[in-house]
Amino acid sequence: MSTAGRTVVVKVGSSSITDDEGKVDRALVAKLCNEVAALRGEGHRVLVVTSGAIAAGLDDLGMGGDRRPRDAVTLQAVSAVGQGNLIGTYQEALGRHGLIAGQVLLAPLDFFVRAQYLHARGTLTRLLELGVVPVVNENDAIADDEIRFGDNDRIAALVAHLVEADLLVLLTDTPGLFTADPRLDAGASLIEEIIEFDHEMEGLAGGTGTVRGSGGMASKLAAAKIASWSGVPAVIADARREGVVVDAVAGRPGVGTLVRAREGRLGARRLWIAFAVGSSGQVAVDAGARRALEERRVSLLPAGVTGVEGRFESGNAVEVVDPDGTVFAKGIVRHDSALLRAHLGRRTGDLPEGVPHEVIHADDLVVLPR
Repeated sequence: MSTAGRTVVVKVGSSSITDDEGKVDRALVAKLCNEVAALRGEGHRVLVVTSGAIAAGLDDLGMGGDRRPRDAVTLQAVSAVGQGNLIGTYQEALGRHGLIAGQVLLAPLDFFVRAQYLHARGTLTRLLELGVVPVVNENDAIADDEIRFGDNDRIAALVAHLVEADLLVLLTDTPGLFTADPRLDAGASLIEEIIEFDHEMEGLAGGTGTVRGSGGMASKLAAAKIASWSGVPAVIADARREGVVVDAVAGRPGVGTLVRAREGRLGARRLWIAFAVGSSGQVAVDAGARRALEERRVSLLPAGVTGVEGRFESGNAVEVVDPDGTVFAKGIVRHDSALLRAHLGRRTGDLPEGVPHEVIHADDLVVLPR
């Protein structure tokens, strides 16, 4: 099948475009932009999701190296300085190929609030139509700790969904996902393809990333899962490999770990609920309620609820667990935790006037992948 004219989202993290001192390395950005230009020359549309705003601002403020601040407020201020430097680096590198970079700063609510979602999609689509390379980052300077992503891997996956991309390329500092940590196990081998996720597979991803990056393989794998459930295949690969993005788009074997797309495609709101918003608590249900939610995709009613864990308010996201404590669904709750505890197991006709009939409405509930 021809791969011409595809829409490709490429995500690169701070650790892949900075040097050992944590400064943005123009040569590494130029390498990436050379590959973006090569794809554009083949007729593809390319969006870049980039980290690095903090790294790009540290030097100007005399905060590089060991002087790097740790408090969130200062880091946000540094990112405000660095964001201009970062986009300037991309503009310069892409400009050498006659390409124009367009900066787009996104926040979680741009994917959750319908009007903002449509505006974001319209802007990105129009930029692509104009031949611009959108360069996307989280709006770190004004992000609220309660409503932020904290890494750009999930943003890249959600952007891939937003623009109905054909491929998501997640660049990191390793060749992909291995059967074991290659630093500790000489027999570790690259997993070249993932068709379905399981707990064992996710356990191979380990913990968080480097000092210079907020992601890590676990974050890459989570983003790849989001993309897969969006109907978008993903490739996790080494940013410093020569021709890595071009090879990933061409489908060359061994370029990294390919995560196949699932046949179904979750809508933007369900995707957000399932993978982007954090859970504020858990709602336990009986076996009958689990069957009904999985098989008939109905709303969760108080009658099926057997327990509540945590404190949450109406509008928060909660996990739904079965009698064995297994999380099998997630949704936006319409009861606060205290109200729900007071009406556990009650049938709809027995609820006091004014109490919502649904604990979680069917439109706000997602049965999670097994």
